[in-house]
Amino acid sequence: MTVVDGSAQLRRLLELLASGAGSEQLAHVPVDPKATELALRIRDTVAEHRRREAELAALFDTASDLARLDDPDAVLRSIVRRARALLGVDVSYLSLNDETEGKTYVRVTDGSVSALFQDIVLGMGEGLGGLVAQTARPYATADYFDDKRFRHTSSIDTGVLDEGLTAILGVPLAIGSKVIGVLFASDRTTREFSPDEVALLSSLADHAAIALDNAHLLDETRRAVAELNAANATISAHNDAMRRAEDAHDRLMDLVLRGGDLAEVAAAVADVLGGAIAVYDADGAVLARTDGELSLSRTAVSASRTSGRAVSTEDGWLCAVQAGQEFLGSLVLGGGPSLGEADRRLFERAGVVTAVLLMQRRSVARAEDEVRGELLSDLLTAPGRNPAALLARGRRLGVDLSAPHAVLVAHADDVSRRRLATAAARHADLVGVHADEVVLLIRGADAGALARSVAAELTSTMDCAVTVGAAGPAASPRELAVAHAEAARCVASLLALGRAGEGASMADLGFVGLLLGEHADLGAYVTATIGPVLDYDERRGTDLIGTLRAYFACGGNLTRAKDLLHVHVNTVVQRLDRIASLLGEQWQAPERALELQLALRLHRLTNDRNG
Repeated sequence: MTVVDGSAQLRRLLELLASGAGSEQLAHVPVDPKATELALRIRDTVAEHRRREAELAALFDTASDLARLDDPDAVLRSIVRRARALLGVDVSYLSLNDETEGKTYVRVTDGSVSALFQDIVLGMGEGLGGLVAQTARPYATADYFDDKRFRHTSSIDTGVLDEGLTAILGVPLAIGSKVIGVLFASDRTTREFSPDEVALLSSLADHAAIALDNAHLLDETRRAVAELNAANATISAHNDAMRRAEDAHDRLMDLVLRGGDLAEVAAAVADVLGGAIAVYDADGAVLARTDGELSLSRTAVSASRTSGRAVSTEDGWLCAVQAGQEFLGSLVLGGGPSLGEADRRLFERAGVVTAVLLMQRRSVARAEDEVRGELLSDLLTAPGRNPAALLARGRRLGVDLSAPHAVLVAHADDVSRRRLATAAARHADLVGVHADEVVLLIRGADAGALARSVAAELTSTMDCAVTVGAAGPAASPRELAVAHAEAARCVASLLALGRAGEGASMADLGFVGLLLGEHADLGAYVTATIGPVLDYDERRGTDLIGTLRAYFACGGNLTRAKDLLHVHVNTVVQRLDRIASLLGEQWQAPERALELQLALRLHRLTNDRNG
């Protein structure tokens, strides 16, 4: 072969080499065998460089994915997918260890078609993957089922067989010295994995471990940030609650120091806590309230007194108001607000402020009671000693003793006189304890009506029978003393008549009042008893009074009465029907009949005296 021919063949060999021709094409070029061998070596070298270039590109891409780590699972899927592509295997997959259970689970697969294989669970030391996880060393097998280096189990072998795998390479995923999983590359045919392939898969496994470690660190960082934010929010909320509590405390203390009342305290607490407030005394009576109707739960009161804390109710919250062990009342919060610990303590602090006000109010009331009691005692025991001084003392207490007042005496068997006087104070201009009975002076003219009203209200408030006798009106110290004596006899009469829990004046007691009254008003008694009949006779020119006298004189016998009146019996019946319409159907009842006969006698005596 000439030199020219040799050059042409060499050029042909280089062209084939540049086009990526295979070994068979290169071998058919008629050149020096050494040149052909050199060309084959060059081709292998270029192919190796290209492979390494692809591996490096894949590793750089993986590193780039890690730098943009958002989803660890997406990075792991990318690594598994690249492992399959770079090693040219049928299936690649990754498993992670569960330290608690001592097993490893398949997490990500690429190229797998078997659901049974994807659910394989490997125990430590079981199967090739279990061996890698346990020893932290790479293992490869060209034929899985013929390899006796690891322990086969039916569950693992069944999954591998269902996927159709034969050759398997597994490398550990490790963070430091701790194995967290295994990265696999596998073929469905027999294959020997080269050291370069083991090294490449190990590099990808290292990237996968970094991805998992970074994800773990990122998750811990996020969790720490979230905890820090939550702690910061808690601290901020606590600081806000403390500031609110301090402001509320200062506001309540300012109210107390400048003489604020319970209504102002209730309004302030309602404004701070955002609900309706009611203040009750120890007996359950409302002392102050904001808008809204609130109910008092006796069960909640008992629970709060026992625990010393505010307790929740169906409608809101309740705090017992106490001074030491003494129960003073209750503070009720309604409107459905949910109280945190800080607001609950603020509500309890409001209960303490309320206790201070109630104690202060009690001290003032006791001082006033002493002054009023002294005035009442002097008024009733020595009204004529210095009437002008008594009137002046009354004016200083806001009581005009020269104005008409009814005098009431209240009696209760099952309650202390001091407590009864305290409850009665809201009804009276002046109240006190005198001669072991509670005495009230109330501005008004109708003593009987006032007695009935006060008896009903005190009986309800004290939860026991309160009997009230009344007299008056009286408009001077001397008259008030006389009226008090009559009111005392009246309450004694009510008790003697078995009418405990009622209120009345002497005029309301009929002939009993007439007999016991200090200055009996006979004309008023006659008018109150038979006045309707007298008025009828005067208007119509009839004599029903005469018929009534004849009826009682004959012991209720109609025949004798008609003879006495010289009329027909039917006329007597008709007249008695008219009398019944004027006096009421019960006029013939024994007690009523007695009052009528007494009034008839007084009427005749008065007429005889005047005639």
